Amino acid sequence: MNEIIRKAIEKLQPLFKDTDGIALKNQRKVLDAFRKNRIALRHFAPSTGYGYDDAARDTLNRLYADVFGGEDAIVSPMIASGTHALTIAMFGLLRPDNTLLFATGTPYDTLNDVIFGEGKGSLKDYGIKCEIVPLKDGRPDLAAIERACADIRPNVVMIQRSRGYDMRPALSVDIIKKICTVAKKHGAISLVDNCYGEFTEIEEPTVCADAIVGSLIKNPGGGIAPTGGYICGKTSAIEMIEGRLTAPSIGREVGSYAGDYRMFYQGLFLSPHTVAQSIKTAMLFSEVFGSLGYETMPKTGEQYDDIICSIKFGDADKLIGFCRAVQSASPIDSFAAPEPWDMPGYNDKVIMAAGAFVQGSSIELSCDAPIRPPYVAYLQGGLTFEHGIIALEECLKAVDLDK
Repeated sequence: MNEIIRKAIEKLQPLFKDTDGIALKNQRKVLDAFRKNRIALRHFAPSTGYGYDDAARDTLNRLYADVFGGEDAIVSPMIASGTHALTIAMFGLLRPDNTLLFATGTPYDTLNDVIFGEGKGSLKDYGIKCEIVPLKDGRPDLAAIERACADIRPNVVMIQRSRGYDMRPALSVDIIKKICTVAKKHGAISLVDNCYGEFTEIEEPTVCADAIVGSLIKNPGGGIAPTGGYICGKTSAIEMIEGRLTAPSIGREVGSYAGDYRMFYQGLFLSPHTVAQSIKTAMLFSEVFGSLGYETMPKTGEQYDDIICSIKFGDADKLIGFCRAVQSASPIDSFAAPEPWDMPGYNDKVIMAAGAFVQGSSIELSCDAPIRPPYVAYLQGGLTFEHGIIALEECLKAVDLDK
């Protein structure tokens, strides 16, 4: 093993122990929910057609609600991505002439056309206004959020937990609580984009938010769920949203899945452990590249509120080389060389390293970045910490830092 990596692992042992402690508590919570809902082999059976009385689907909804501490949930393979889940939630909670307040700065790139696009069926096309409260020093500006809520009286306050393509910290549940308290004070519904944040803490944002949203090919799918997304929260919010999943007249009463539901259940069961593996991998990359003079986030010792490690390269070629090294250390398509390209929904060319068993899975070790200054790589995932070590060795060679 590379000596730099060996020393970093030794230094990180106390933090790894803390991460394992969170995983244990979350694993107990998940197991208790499985036992409470009496999950059985029959819940893995597929359904067809309308999917009336689909026990697997309906029980999966209840299971997620219990695991995440919500009153109700929508969990569906019909949800194609996190962006799709957020779109369903926003269109469900908002009405024409309503106002959406984005409390955590500019929304993630793929939401731009959902909110501001013209002639595409966006929120703007339906007469829904959107206001943005900029971040202050990379963090939510609570005073500015308070003023915005008082001035414009938004109907929905949106909170993005993870960093997107910003060099800023992810949000802890404690910070999200403060924003939700402001929203509630002014009569607004709070909606949290929880992608990449599930199981990084013992609590989920449902302790304060009206609804949270995520993708099943990220944390809660455990690297096994083949597709899908979830929306979890208060019953009042879920009932407003469910009509946008299908149609207002049928909500969650229909929706079949001819595949095997087992992977959704098993993925959720594995996810606390898998998230811990991802966080340890991110910690290791941050410690090693930080020790070599690169700016990383979170830095060693800082709290992980998502599974992402940001590494600022300041150079396009080094960034691309790093992403290609991650790809070369992947179990799938290791022979491919990622190139920056114009991905749908993004404002800049984006390079993505994702040699995953599930296409685009971000809980599997992957890395992506917009090709723009300051050329920051966003590394996430890792089904096993051991894979993370091997990938790091390849990345050090790629940027000529192997010692």
